[in-house]
Amino acid sequence: MKVVIVDDTHINLVLMSRLMEKLPGVETVAFQSAHEALAWCREHPCDLLVLDYLMPDLNGLDFIAALGGDARERPPVLMVTASQDVDIRHRALENGANDFLIKPIDKVEFLARIRNMLELRRATLALQSRASWLASEVGKATAELRAREQETILLLCRASEYRDPETGAHIQRMAHYSCLIAAELGLSNQEQECILNAAPMHDIGKVGTPDHILLKPGRLTPDEMDIMRQHAAIGYNILKASEAGMLQLAAVIAHTHHERFDGQGYPNGLAGEAIALAGRIVAVADVFDALTSVRPYKQAWTLDAARTYLLDNSGSHFDPRCVDALMRRWPAVLEIRARFCDAGRQDAA
Repeated sequence: MKVVIVDDTHINLVLMSRLMEKLPGVETVAFQSAHEALAWCREHPCDLLVLDYLMPDLNGLDFIAALGGDARERPPVLMVTASQDVDIRHRALENGANDFLIKPIDKVEFLARIRNMLELRRATLALQSRASWLASEVGKATAELRAREQETILLLCRASEYRDPETGAHIQRMAHYSCLIAAELGLSNQEQECILNAAPMHDIGKVGTPDHILLKPGRLTPDEMDIMRQHAAIGYNILKASEAGMLQLAAVIAHTHHERFDGQGYPNGLAGEAIALAGRIVAVADVFDALTSVRPYKQAWTLDAARTYLLDNSGSHFDPRCVDALMRRWPAVLEIRARFCDAGRQDAA
């Protein structure tokens, strides 16, 4: 343990330093100049500060104030004073002193106070170390839990790829478009990451869609369309029971990404802000990528045609804020499109 002693009287420094030698494991650094001591303390850690109150260049109260920093992180202070003034003691306590000694110093009392304060310092440091360790362990556990959530999402998405020809790079692009919109709307980094990881689950309900409908190379009949539309509710029912926050968000996205801003969507005909924001975001990202990608029943649209479609349907099919957010980040949209290009296929430019 390191103890700093500050006293403008040389004999007091010698006396206290000699007494400190009786304490094993304690290193003493003594200063007769308060300003020199202050400069040293600002650059070096210590475990206890023994500080004279009345010094010509800087008194004890001003020394503590000049030391600055968080009071919880500063070393404990033992104030040594010849004054019996209660007001001085009160002000010292208010400014960060932890204990007092009255001059002339009693050797037994001095050593007892030093021992007690150093033991308290050891306990405080041990508690801080324990708190830091616990915070680190909680961080590791949280990261592991998040990794497992992401792994679950990835496995479910891979399962859906065996049945749905519209997945693959599509889920990567639309997830990154969704994150892009969320960022432009001012959502927090954590919210952006959640949408990025949950958006790929938007069509997981298609595992319940019959193959002759899901893989049909042409337009669906009204009855077939009714069956296809059930995938929103199916996806929600698959995911809603999870207690994981990521999967709960994925359930909301699965349930709401086919709702329309004007209330003409499905499955519940929600309108405007009654539709979850994540669902409104994914609706724009999903349709944009679907339009610009090849499907069994259509060719890919050009980027200009898809962009015009989003703008023309802003306020009816889509939340205008989400459409505008995507348009404002158009260079990033093109980067995402190039980064997650389907292998062996070139969509229309």
